[in-house]
Order: sequence, then structure tokens, then C-alpha cells
Amino acid sequence: MNYNIRKIKESEYSILNDFLYEAIFIPKGVEVPPRDIINQPELQVYVTDFGKQKGDFCLVAEVDEKIVGAVWVRIMNDYGHIDDETPSFAISIYPEYRNKGIGTALMKSMIDLLKSENYKQASLAVQKANYAVKMYKKVGFEIVDENEEEYIMVCKLN
Repeated sequence: MNYNIRKIKESEYSILNDFLYEAIFIPKGVEVPPRDIINQPELQVYVTDFGKQKGDFCLVAEVDEKIVGAVWVRIMNDYGHIDDETPSFAISIYPEYRNKGIGTALMKSMIDLLKSENYKQASLAVQKANYAVKMYKKVGFEIVDENEEEYIMVCKLN
């Protein structure tokens, strides 16, 4: 599949709400949550006023000029928070574009961008049952902590 990865335009920031919803991992047999779940404060930290803080970066993947995926980072007090110098990842691909290498390419591109911005590490939180754990490990993330449901993973950038 042909796709293009580029920086998001400010006029496109609102699409992050769609990708925030798509990023919610829903295990098999669990009912899909209502769309307004993204309005909860613990999820809004990923998108509110995006682009206004140091460390806010977003890349999107396009297929036929349609945005089909996004990876974004920001320094925030989220599930994967390590410290106030470490950006936390969020990534999502529309379902019909998953398992085509787009997510891996987005992750690698964001890691390269963070390296160029001289960040030392990046983090994320992922549910243990999420198939993406394997991809995160493949691009350089390592498990540094865990609880019953989630892994906290870090990628060293230097």
C-alpha cells in the first residue's frame, strides 16, 4: 500500500479526536465504548490545546490524500508518564488500514523526529493484551514497569 507520512497541519488538529477514539484498545468480547468517552479528562490530556506546548509533535499517514493514521507525542501526565522531560506517545490507524506497516512507519518516523529534537527518551502505556506491544518492541521500546493491565514502555533515543 502506498502511503505518505508528513507533519500534521494546524488546520487538521481536530482530527486527533477521531484518532484518540480509535486508539482505545477494545479487547475481544468487550463492548465498544460510546464516542464521547474521549471527553473524559484522563483522555483529553492527549489532545486539548495540542500544538501549544513544547514537545507537541504529530505525524500523519495519508493514503490517496486521506489521513488514515496519526502518531503524536506530548509531555503530559498520562498513563505512560515517566517525567516532565519525556514525551508520551499516542498512535492510531483507522481499522481498515491496520496491519499494513503504516503504524510501524509512523512510530519510526516519530522516533527519528524526537531524536532530531534532542529528546533522550519517549514513553507509552499499552494494555498487555494489545497486539501493538509486539510492534512497540520491534521499533525499540522496552517494558520498564507494569501493573495488572498495562505495560509502561520506554524507548531510549540517544
